[in-house]
Amino acid sequence: MSDNDTPQRTRHERIADLGALKALAHPVRIALYDLLSQYGPATASGLGERIGESSGSTSYHLRQLAAHDLIREVEGRGSARERWWERTPGGLSIVATETRSDPAAMEMTRTVVEHWNANRAELLDEFSRRGPVELDDAWFEASVISTLNFRLTAEQLDEFVAEWQDLADRLYERFHGSDLPGSRPVQVHFNAFPLMGGEAS
Repeated sequence: MSDNDTPQRTRHERIADLGALKALAHPVRIALYDLLSQYGPATASGLGERIGESSGSTSYHLRQLAAHDLIREVEGRGSARERWWERTPGGLSIVATETRSDPAAMEMTRTVVEHWNANRAELLDEFSRRGPVELDDAWFEASVISTLNFRLTAEQLDEFVAEWQDLADRLYERFHGSDLPGSRPVQVHFNAFPLMGGEAS
């Protein structure tokens, strides 16, 4: 669909081109992209420690992601020896109508989606196992695991998603980057829960 058809859904969303999709469809790069999305700016060495890769390998894969504007270097932070990286702001869509007829593009898309689904499930499972034991009451009670079931037409689903995205955009703009004392990484599906791998600041 064009931007004019669904303005709320595409206002902050970039459609990944084939080059960006190729860059992302690699297990190490998907993992790095996920970590920068979930936990914020990091160095190659710090990311390498998390995923069990050398800083040299991690630096190479970070540069490949940056070449396609999926991530970027953090301005004014780090040094020539230790560069900081962050995810490029805005949403990213890897499913485009024009790629559905390209088997190679669809295979890369499937690889990325399968990884993201597995990663989300792992994070939710980790919260379910560790949250009740390790989180204080305020964090545990503020979290939610929620499912809604409907019978909708395609048009109704499109309307529902557009309104949900509009709300999500407004809330994201309000809360993104606030980094208040006591904040920690949070992921929203809508399930909304703190990521157990992120420490309170």
